[in-house]
Amino acid sequence: MEKNYNSKDCEQRLYNSWVERGYFHDEPDPEKEPFCIVIPPPNITGQLHMGHALDNTMQDIIIRFKRMQGYCTLWLPGTDHASIATEVKILEQLAKEGITKENMTREEFMEKAWDWYKQYGGRIVEQLKRLGSSCDWQRERFTMDDGCSKAVREVFVKLYEKDLIYKTALSDAEVEYEEKSSHLWHLRYPLTDGTDYIVVATTRPETMLGDTAVAVNPDDERYKDMIGKTILLPLMKREIPIIADSYVEMDFGTGAVKITPAHDPNDYLMAQRHDIDTINIMNEDGTLNENAGEYCGLSALDGRKRVISDLKEQNLLEKIEDYDHKVGVCYRCSTTVEPLISKQWFVNMQPLAKPAIKSVEEGEVKFVPERFDKIYFNWMNNIRDWCISRQLWWGHRIPVWYCKDCGAVMVKKEDPKQCEKCGSMNIYQDEDVLDTWFSSALWPFSTLGWPDNTKELEYFYPTNVLVTGYDIIFFWVARMIFSGIEHMGEKPFDHVVIHGLVRDSQGRKMSKSLGNGIDPLEVIEEFGADALRFAITANTSPGNDMRYNQAKIESARNFANKIWNASRFVLMNLEEERPEKFNSAALDTADKWILTQLNNVIIDITENLEKFELGLALEKVYNFIWSEFCDWYIEFSKSKLYEGTEEQKKNTKAVLYHVLISALKLLHPFMPF
Repeated sequence: MEKNYNSKDCEQRLYNSWVERGYFHDEPDPEKEPFCIVIPPPNITGQLHMGHALDNTMQDIIIRFKRMQGYCTLWLPGTDHASIATEVKILEQLAKEGITKENMTREEFMEKAWDWYKQYGGRIVEQLKRLGSSCDWQRERFTMDDGCSKAVREVFVKLYEKDLIYKTALSDAEVEYEEKSSHLWHLRYPLTDGTDYIVVATTRPETMLGDTAVAVNPDDERYKDMIGKTILLPLMKREIPIIADSYVEMDFGTGAVKITPAHDPNDYLMAQRHDIDTINIMNEDGTLNENAGEYCGLSALDGRKRVISDLKEQNLLEKIEDYDHKVGVCYRCSTTVEPLISKQWFVNMQPLAKPAIKSVEEGEVKFVPERFDKIYFNWMNNIRDWCISRQLWWGHRIPVWYCKDCGAVMVKKEDPKQCEKCGSMNIYQDEDVLDTWFSSALWPFSTLGWPDNTKELEYFYPTNVLVTGYDIIFFWVARMIFSGIEHMGEKPFDHVVIHGLVRDSQGRKMSKSLGNGIDPLEVIEEFGADALRFAITANTSPGNDMRYNQAKIESARNFANKIWNASRFVLMNLEEERPEKFNSAALDTADKWILTQLNNVIIDITENLEKFELGLALEKVYNFIWSEFCDWYIEFSKSKLYEGTEEQKKNTKAVLYHVLISALKLLHPFMPF
């Protein structure tokens, strides 16, 4: 053995050997208890980052532990097609070739998209292998493979036939709300009879170009005489009514609010109640359209500046106040979202949410740590219907067909050849694709073969543990729970183990803009996968963020070297490959002490791992190996090895070998190489 441990000499060699020998693949065995984890599928656009490294190291620790305990294990890997992110990447690549989406057919685009997937889709899988992930690569899945696509259609049709999927107009998909500093503009709207004006307060003055009413509370004495009258909408010279609706808060702003149904969900609902027109003034790219009159072509922000300036010029701007309020932003990129009414497909969530809430309330599904069930309950108890359609080309196309001749709507698992109502061949499929989360919600059972009744589905479902970050509890975890209960009649997993974020040494979130991201592959290249795995697992606790720093990596590498040197010492002193078992009657105090410490630490570590306290378990392995075995017992053993009787030498070697092998087994889930 070399004097120092070199991870490059062994990691790739060992990993390839494990895969070739099928060590990560188990066939269902009725004689064994199953244990299954499905991987949170990384996007095919993905590059391994520290969040992936932590998430997958935790899963690998758990599955290796269970494999060593004798379970029939499956860690099922796969990737997500990630509609939005992938389509953006493909379009960026096409732009370099001078190609835009507008000058190609859908079929041509899809051909390019699949080429992109073949070229880049497996990149992150190879990176996960570098980390040592013991996934069953023979069962790898992709959210758009034939099996998963079959499951998606099965679910869509099933929910549609149960009246749980419908199409309507709304505008609030994938929006989060952030507190931002802005203003409250008070605008004067003159009555058409010329007698007075009404003042409305708004945070989005540019949308007044699409106003179709002004609303007041019916109990507001200030405006009782104005209800039923009309105003002349400034700048647009359009006559709109003053209506009464109890939704209006009398103590907000002036107590009178502008109604813009096409660009505000609450205004849209009010317009439905009062049969008021809806005028869309925005294009899908966020610019103002022809309905905005002379402001057509401006961005929303530039339109705001012009509208304020023109209102001021006409003495219709009463005042501007500083105002902090929640602004809708895209959850992916944090840019401001402009609400836009369009026809979308929705899932009716109330009937699906109730049994999913009950499963967590009754402990069928347990969050670790338990406190994260509050996020789950808050989301599920206040759940809104789920917008599942996206105006993209990459993804699962919505399985709905329309007849151009008779207007029939057909929702089918298989592509129809003609209209089932009138027999016309003049039919076309819905242009939209399904939200990526729609297919991801089915992941725990679609990957096992559902809707077919496969041996894997029968044996491994429900799965045992889901490991994921707290940021997608409602996007993904909640949707898997209600989908599993609805379509399988059973929860999808027993435990949801939540981890935090990997932050930099200053506690900041890693991001491109801060330039503080760490590439796990570079760390693996320099220090080895074991060192990285040790560093990101040590000192972690379920649900809490952790800080990454270089010192932890160096410490982990030193630990690997310590183990290497301890092994080197033991092996150098063994005449045979595997010594006989030690003689219990001949053990001295030092021998009994190390064996007692070993037995105790095995109990403690097993208990910690069963509770998913991975950081605590690793700390105990570390302390036992470094301090008790290396610093104490190995030092005790030297005098017996060099100066003891033949019986003492023989027994000491047997104890050294037994403790070393046992320690390496304890360490294996964390540092497998």
